[in-house]
Amino acid sequence: MEKFFKLKENGTNVKTEIIAGITTFLAMAYILAVNPSYLGAIEGVSNGAIFTATAISAAIATLCMAFFANYPVALASGMGINAFFAYTVCMGMGYPYEVALTAVFIEGVIFIVLSFCNFREALVNQIPKNLKFGITAGIGLFITIIALLNSGIVVASEATTVSIGSFSSPQFVLSLLGLLIIGVLHHFKIPGDILIGIIATWILGIIAELCGWYVVDIENGVYSLIPSFKGLSFEMPVMFNFDFGFITKNLASFCVVIFTLLFTDIFDTVGTLIGVAAKGNLLNEKGELPNAKGALLADAVGTVVGACLGTSTVTSYVESSAGVSVGGRTGLTSVVTAVMFLLSLILAPLFTAIPAFATTPAMLFVGLLMFSSVKNMEFDGDIADVISGFIAVVFMPLTYSVSNGIMFGMLSWVILKICTGKIKDIKAVMWISTALFMLYFVLKFIGIM
Repeated sequence: MEKFFKLKENGTNVKTEIIAGITTFLAMAYILAVNPSYLGAIEGVSNGAIFTATAISAAIATLCMAFFANYPVALASGMGINAFFAYTVCMGMGYPYEVALTAVFIEGVIFIVLSFCNFREALVNQIPKNLKFGITAGIGLFITIIALLNSGIVVASEATTVSIGSFSSPQFVLSLLGLLIIGVLHHFKIPGDILIGIIATWILGIIAELCGWYVVDIENGVYSLIPSFKGLSFEMPVMFNFDFGFITKNLASFCVVIFTLLFTDIFDTVGTLIGVAAKGNLLNEKGELPNAKGALLADAVGTVVGACLGTSTVTSYVESSAGVSVGGRTGLTSVVTAVMFLLSLILAPLFTAIPAFATTPAMLFVGLLMFSSVKNMEFDGDIADVISGFIAVVFMPLTYSVSNGIMFGMLSWVILKICTGKIKDIKAVMWISTALFMLYFVLKFIGIM
């Protein structure tokens, strides 16, 4: 284990890696409940089969990350992409579930080819340093806004767009209490502070439910926090459920779907890898990710496997930063997370009973740690570096998209380099990315995306 994962070389040990792996899993376990609810809304699709496909594909892809790249990054069906799959492609465009899966499969194959062609690796490593720090800080704010919304601390408002939630809500109170618990544990350097914070908040939620403060209301999405193993069953995923015949009859629209999946996944993955790697000090002195090809290949293989099992695009998760924040530094963290996903097949009621507000304290604290990268940004240097980094920081949380932050950050960098007479600074991969952005804008403008 030491020889393969190089624990001492990376300044970690087995205990730390195990805690990190469990922490990462608990931070992203919500996907086991959310993904079946999204894809299960498609006519003829079984929630049970999607649950199984989600867990198995996440485990396989995360193991690939461990063995291909030795990085503490976990993967699963991507949030946002699964909504696009279900509500836009299947329900909006009227594509059958089998056709949408075919698009995901082809996207994954293209990703594998791109990984071997070094395009994605070059994209990770050639993004300007200031923009990389901006991406890391932006992901920190993005994680923060997700956590605040999931716990009801921040709510929608017609008057001001967003507002503060109800002070009397148990989700509101317990989320903030959990953050304070993590803060105290962190101050006293208690190992597993974030993991303990998640479990402590969940236990406090169970007590609140037993006391009648937390009221179960299934119709409004408020579920019991007490696990129930009654009626537990295992449903096999539907394997290789593809329809390639559809492509020839609807080639143009099918290509648009594939491009959208490709575009979103490329930049979401790049942003996640940069953010998590920067937080874990995994970037080298040049600001490059040493084994980017292996990490990107794991992402691509995960997408192909997920499609074969019946689920939407599998991608790297920003929640991996939770494990990195408690000391995870190698692929052993990913192995532990993968094992937890496999265990979820038999312990599903336990893991799905953990509410969003229990992971909110962890995600808020991780958001704080990742946002601290902003102190490494230069605000008095080249204007292209300054503005592109700033745009990445603010666009991610405020447009609710990692890829938007990267896209507008990179685009502004290229435009400013051209306008300030520094066109020679622009490398080939940045030109290619700009061309992809322009194509994306054109397709959006004419209304076919």
